[in-house]
Amino acid sequence: MRKIDDPFIAGFPLLDLHGEDRVGAIVKVKELISDSIKLKNYNLVLIHGKGTGVLKEAVHEYLKHDKRVLDYKLDNINDGITIVKLKEQ
Repeated sequence: MRKIDDPFIAGFPLLDLHGEDRVGAIVKVKELISDSIKLKNYNLVLIHGKGTGVLKEAVHEYLKHDKRVLDYKLDNINDGITIVKLKEQ
């Protein structure tokens, strides 16, 4: 598990997608969202890295269409991280 130095997101559940392909990354993101809603964690951190941007694009495309996602954005400090806000249920 990676350590995040940003105190504003350090306590959020974290998923590191380094080394994943698009399909595997989306499966893991779906599972994290489902588990987080059950545990009432409505803020998540996804680490997709910078690289070529393939994972970031795939993850953002999925998040755009998932009805459980309220909002998502790149981290201000590190654009290899996406912060996700889920709808409270």
